[in-house]
Parts: sequence; structure tokens; C-alpha cells
Amino acid sequence: MKILIVADDFYPHTGGVPEHMLHLWQSLRNMGHDAKIMAPSFGKNDPYVDENITRLGRGILFPKNKSFSILNLGLTIPWKLRRFLDREDFDIVHIHGPLGPVLPYYVLKYSNAKNFVTFHAAYKDSFGYLLWEPVLEQYFRKISGLIAVSEVARDSVSKYFPSKYRIIPNGIDTNRFRPDIESIGYLEKFSPKILFVGRFEPRKGLKYLFQAFPMVLREFPSAKLIVVGSGVLERYYRRYVDEHIKEHVIFAGYVSPDDLPKYYASCDIFCSPATGGESFGIVLLEAMSSGKPIVAFDNPGYKTVMQDGVQGLFCKTCDVESLAEKVISLLKDKKRMKKMGARGRKKALTYDWQIITKRILDFYAEVLHTGY
Repeated sequence: MKILIVADDFYPHTGGVPEHMLHLWQSLRNMGHDAKIMAPSFGKNDPYVDENITRLGRGILFPKNKSFSILNLGLTIPWKLRRFLDREDFDIVHIHGPLGPVLPYYVLKYSNAKNFVTFHAAYKDSFGYLLWEPVLEQYFRKISGLIAVSEVARDSVSKYFPSKYRIIPNGIDTNRFRPDIESIGYLEKFSPKILFVGRFEPRKGLKYLFQAFPMVLREFPSAKLIVVGSGVLERYYRRYVDEHIKEHVIFAGYVSPDDLPKYYASCDIFCSPATGGESFGIVLLEAMSSGKPIVAFDNPGYKTVMQDGVQGLFCKTCDVESLAEKVISLLKDKKRMKKMGARGRKKALTYDWQIITKRILDFYAEVLHTGY
């Protein structure tokens, strides 16, 4: 099949949607399908440059819901997009939500293919959908298949567009993230090590981990906190670290896709204190696939991936003492940590991208042949 994967969010802007799109695209091509990606340009798009990745417009970041969203700008986008769709004649157009300006809206407007949408976001209310609902409603009827990555994502969007949604979760490359990956050499001398991976934005909760870490240091004076990630608020977060713990915090910055699994392999515990807005939790899957136990805030999206006490521990959201207590209790019980890591790896194997891509292809076929 000839398939177009499209969204206003893609690498080099990091996040769950770009990760999903990239690996779905790679998996589809590995299975013999002619899959392409359409997304905005961010100026320097290296290393995400390929003849099968088309860039339209310019992506600009703007703050939204304690995170950052993308506004895609370009006066010629509708004209270029229409010509592109007419020329390529896709069988499937697969949009990755949220629906709205710019590429998802215009693709639905001009597409003559079977249209699918995967919704990734979790939220209580969406001002954008309230504002755009009258406009989007007419194009929503052109969608042949609706997918949500979790029940949380489905419940968020179905308030505005009630319909029948198929739950197909995010995937993970279990060969890329696995327990036997080599670790980062300079980190081997430190123990114990706690890892954070995520963008520097408020809803990822990094400030709570910084507040909890001094309590961890009182129990484990040699502990190191490894922070992987970047973002426009990086300078703020660097200044947020108290002077007396700075020597115990390692800012690794942006890490390449090839090196990221090595950081998971280097840590003893993975910690994700995201405060909300998580519909799934790809970073949890990465840690689980790497065989690492997890401590995370108990937001609803994370509960769709991890079971408390099985692959890791949940703590009360925004509760610094609870976060520190869970990290300390795990570090004191290496046998439990090992068991949680093994259970996480076993569960992550069920989310391998080959399995998830097959489920998506089966849904395509079901819609094409039966109309769903």
C-alpha cells in the first residue's frame, strides 16, 4: 500500500508523536509498503532528512498547557499540499492528532484516500477543539478510521468528536532498547544512578525530582541524577538545582537516538515525575524495554502502561516526599529492582513495533474491506 503519515509535529522536535511517526514509517517500509512522511520544517532538520520525508511550512513552538505546541506557518502550504496529494495518489493517509491547523486540516480537506487519525493527547478540556469544532466537523466526516493510543486519549477527544475509536498503543523498538546494551563509559564509576529523560517543560515535572533528590542523597550520598533532554527552559532548570547538590546532577543535554539506549542501560532507576497530560508514556516503555525499574507520578496515562508494584512504583503526583520515599525504598531493595526490570522487559516485548504495526495494518484492511 501507498501510505502517507502526516502531522504538524515531527523530529527534530522531540516527543511522543514524532517517535510514533518515525517508527511506524520505518516499520511500514520494512514490511514492503511505500510509506512517506509529511511534516513542517524546523530549519535544520538533520538527521531526519530523507527522500521520503516531505517538509511543508515552518514549525514554530509556542507555550500551551504547561508544554509547547507547534504552529506551522506557510502561505503556499494549501497549494503545494494539494499538488502533492494529486501527484502521489495515496491509498491511505494517516494523520497524527490533534486535528486542526495546519497540515491535518488541509490533508483532510484535499485527500481522496482513506483517511485515518491517531489521537495521542490527554487533556481535560481543549479550547482549540471548542474553537475549531464547527469547522472540523465537516472534515471529521472524511475520516474512515479513528485510533487512540490509550483509553485516556480516547476519552479526551471523544468529548468533542464522539465516535467509535480503536485502541492501538504506541510501540517500542525492543531491539534498540534492551537490557544488554553497553552503558555510557564515564557513568560506570557512579552508583546509584537515577535517570530522567524528557523535554524541559513544566508538565514533565523535573523540578519535583530536583526537590526530592536531596532526600535521596541523605540516604545515598554517592547518588547521581542524570538528566537527558533539552528545551527552551533549559537555563531555568539548570538554575533550579540547589548549589549543594550540583555536583551530583549530570546534565547530558540532547542525546542522539543511537546513544539514548545506553543512558537507560547506565541507570539503576528510571524516574518520570510527569504531572499530567500524558496519554501513554513512551519513556516508560523505553525504560521497561531496557529492563529498568521505574518510579513515576500516578497520572492516568502512565497507568495504562505500568502496574504499580509490578514494573515500578507510582507515587502521589506533585508530592516531593512521596517521590523521594519511593526512589529510596527501591534503591534499598536490589532484588526487587531486578524483578521489576525483568517484568518490565517482558511486558515491553508485547509492544514491539512489529506487533503494533501489524495491528495498524489489520485496521487499515478492516476499514478498506468492510468500512468498519
